[in-house]
Amino acid sequence: MTTENLTLFKAIGAKMDFLNQRQRVISQNVANSDTPGYRPKDMAPVDFGAVLKGLDQSGGGVKTVSVKATNPAHMPSPDGDIDLKSRKQKNTYEVAPAGNAVIMEEQLINAGQTVMDHNLMSSLYQKNVGMIQTALGRGR
Repeated sequence: MTTENLTLFKAIGAKMDFLNQRQRVISQNVANSDTPGYRPKDMAPVDFGAVLKGLDQSGGGVKTVSVKATNPAHMPSPDGDIDLKSRKQKNTYEVAPAGNAVIMEEQLINAGQTVMDHNLMSSLYQKNVGMIQTALGRGR
């Protein structure tokens, strides 16, 4: 058995992949900070609490996930359980004369937060591997 088969490590890996992608998006924002008309982008964080609340046990023991509309143009669920509130993009409060809306301070804060989150996930991964090694008698 490898660590790739454990759910905890899959979740940590998925979070680290998300953080890597977010860092790419932030770096593109910084690289285009002088591009006229460029609007900054960011990745929407995954709300795992909402996903877990959407899981329920059906009669056959099969887990189902409810569908959530993130855009008013999406088709509604046949069950009618969908919250039709769409997530609005954050309004930028500063736009350069060339029409560029990248705020460097905001991008640096986002990049710093992403690095801290990535370091936390790396630390969690290492600690859990160490705990498994200790349980197997191969610890330090």
